[in-house]
Amino acid sequence: MMTVEREIAWLAFGLGGLFGYIGNKTQFCTMGAVSDVVNMGDWGRMRAWLLAIAVAIIGTNVLAYAGDLNIAKTIYTSSTVNWLAGIVGGLTFGIGMTLAGGCGQRTLVRAGGGNLKSIVVFLFLGYSALVTLHGIFGLFRVNYLQAPAVSLQLNTLQTLPQIFHMAGREATLGLALGLAAVILAFVFASRDFRTSRDNILAGLAVGLIVIAGWYVTSKIGYGEDPDTLETIYRGTNSHLAESMSFVAPIGYTMDLWSYWTDSSTIVTFGVAAVFGVVAGSFLYALTHKGFRWESFNSPQDMLRHIVGGVLMGFGGVTGLGCTIGQGITGVSTLSVMSFLVLACIILGAALTMKVQYALMMREAAA
Repeated sequence: MMTVEREIAWLAFGLGGLFGYIGNKTQFCTMGAVSDVVNMGDWGRMRAWLLAIAVAIIGTNVLAYAGDLNIAKTIYTSSTVNWLAGIVGGLTFGIGMTLAGGCGQRTLVRAGGGNLKSIVVFLFLGYSALVTLHGIFGLFRVNYLQAPAVSLQLNTLQTLPQIFHMAGREATLGLALGLAAVILAFVFASRDFRTSRDNILAGLAVGLIVIAGWYVTSKIGYGEDPDTLETIYRGTNSHLAESMSFVAPIGYTMDLWSYWTDSSTIVTFGVAAVFGVVAGSFLYALTHKGFRWESFNSPQDMLRHIVGGVLMGFGGVTGLGCTIGQGITGVSTLSVMSFLVLACIILGAALTMKVQYALMMREAAA
């Protein structure tokens, strides 16, 4: 008989596979979206990202309204706002993903397509995430970045409805639907976007995958610890409800590989999703003749990707998520911290692109 943990892992693998397949097909990439806006003024992929956010906000809050998801039982909504960690983590991740040529999700998609650069980024990102979770980077994170914090009143979540003193599930759902409507109005105001099937597909699919992830971990994974009778969420690393995120799970993947023979380690939702994205991307590349080996152009190119991977691992764990983990999954809970981290990721990436462009122009002039 299949255990709940194994069922969750297989479902996560399937959702990750769908994510990887569609991500490869549509070139869904948040770093690319920022780059398109900053360098070319093209908002197509940015609107796809915003569409995913709007869909995820609607679905997540509908789940919460129906009682199928307890938003309080996630890593994004605690009563402590670690604002400095969010700012530093977001900026660092934004810089890192620009140097590495893509965020954690894009790294997995590119790896599935044969990109050897992404394999190197994966390894350095994963190790950096591990030492930020439990190692020497973690000491700095906890003692200096998480120490400055704003503590809200007891049982108050750091979500927009609670910050605005909007009580009741109806008010929360109303705010979520209103915010999503504003985003959707902006997204579909563009005629070019309305005719872009790939961007629409990417936004809808990613948003729905995030919603499905919440349902899997909160509905199927919900239960009681047989020893303590406490409420737990089985099959996740945080023992809380989770959905798509790709920095800490890459670290947990490397941890699982290191301790594979330890019977206490399991393939969790996040780890299975990591494998799924690579497999889904590989399947698309294989069936559409898009698989090809790609390596570094120079030692400097390799160094940039290594530094980018390290910064993403540190920033993603410090800020509690990446462009997907905070930018879509976290934002779908209406967490204040998620909006802060998202803004800092975009700012960090945009500033890095500006610096890169200035350096490139200087070299061309010389």
